[in-house]
Amino acid sequence: MNETAKIERIRAVSSAFTPGAPVSQLDMLAGRTDQLTDVVSAVSMRGQHVGLYGERGVGKTSLATVLAEYFGIVGAVTGLKAVLVNCSTDDTFESLWRNVFIELDVETPDIAITPELVRRTLQSGAPESLIVIDELDRLEDDDALTALADTIKTLSDHAVNSTLILVGVARSIGELIGEHASIVRALVQIEMPRMRLEELGAIVIKGCEQAGLTAEQAAVDDIAALSEGLPHYTHLLALHAGLRTVQNDRSEITLDDVRHAIPKAVDRHTILSDYQRATRSARKDALFAEVLLACALAPKNQLGFFTSGAIRDPLEVIAGRRIEIPAFSNHLSQFLEAERGAVLQREGSSRRYFYRFADPIFQPYVILAGLSQGLISDERLRTLQHREHQEPVPGTYEADKPTSLF
Repeated sequence: MNETAKIERIRAVSSAFTPGAPVSQLDMLAGRTDQLTDVVSAVSMRGQHVGLYGERGVGKTSLATVLAEYFGIVGAVTGLKAVLVNCSTDDTFESLWRNVFIELDVETPDIAITPELVRRTLQSGAPESLIVIDELDRLEDDDALTALADTIKTLSDHAVNSTLILVGVARSIGELIGEHASIVRALVQIEMPRMRLEELGAIVIKGCEQAGLTAEQAAVDDIAALSEGLPHYTHLLALHAGLRTVQNDRSEITLDDVRHAIPKAVDRHTILSDYQRATRSARKDALFAEVLLACALAPKNQLGFFTSGAIRDPLEVIAGRRIEIPAFSNHLSQFLEAERGAVLQREGSSRRYFYRFADPIFQPYVILAGLSQGLISDERLRTLQHREHQEPVPGTYEADKPTSLF
């Protein structure tokens, strides 16, 4: 194969698998059919708006991007103009809506922008629109959040034929419900859960089709399992496995390609320094890497919480000996501290603490790092992952339950 052809194949793989950017093509959005259907249904009902929420890293921005593209494609049929804006930490209600009006090609008013002015503009001076406001959790201005809730209420009360889709991490604006309980009737709340194995596998298969590759079923299954429900890692592993396939002048991704992709994914990930900070120690007998890996593999409840007791079994497999809680409780405490990056969060009270990863993206990385470093074998990892799926931690820490965006 000549170099030009190989470069083109590399470009195709890099275009198909994009761990660093949201999916932007409707035909590349694997899974998420239920969520897409719910949004389309809500948009068809006048006075209804959408709150799309979930963990960080589950693909909310990809769905938001695809929604804007989808309604842009079918705009001639629906009559809607679709736009997408992203929030920043220094946005105000006024700056946010000025950005929206710019995207809508609507003249920006010279007067102060209020919820009622937004309503009047959308009602009479703008085309019927689908307005996707992404990364709402970054909006730190409490007054802006309150005004946004007022906007939803007035748009619904006046049956304005434009729809807002608010996208953000769960609980980022939960305090608004206390001031505006009435907006619940106007907001279709759609959760973005972690993806199922078959949905993650579909990402690999669709990406391979786009890149002109195929993949062994074992390779597809392995990538899906290692992704822990987060499509970011599916794209990351498939990218490196696909690039290795092309470099070796082959067309099928094998299980061996996935194995070789793991160290590359670990070494080139943006959170490598965070992992090193959390696990470094001058003592050779320190167990920070092992305990953190056990945390990543511990059975969890539906909110991602695990107990210190749940760590013992995976830690025994990793360390090769039984280690009781007093021997690693200090490790857990240090993982809460800024010195180690505060990679864990703790809830509850003494003798009934619940832990979870502060950033969900970090958990699969810890597993990949453990494989790369030889802390755990493939076979033992699969056994522990199967056990986690079969024996989740009973109970739910209700005080932290992120059931809605508002």
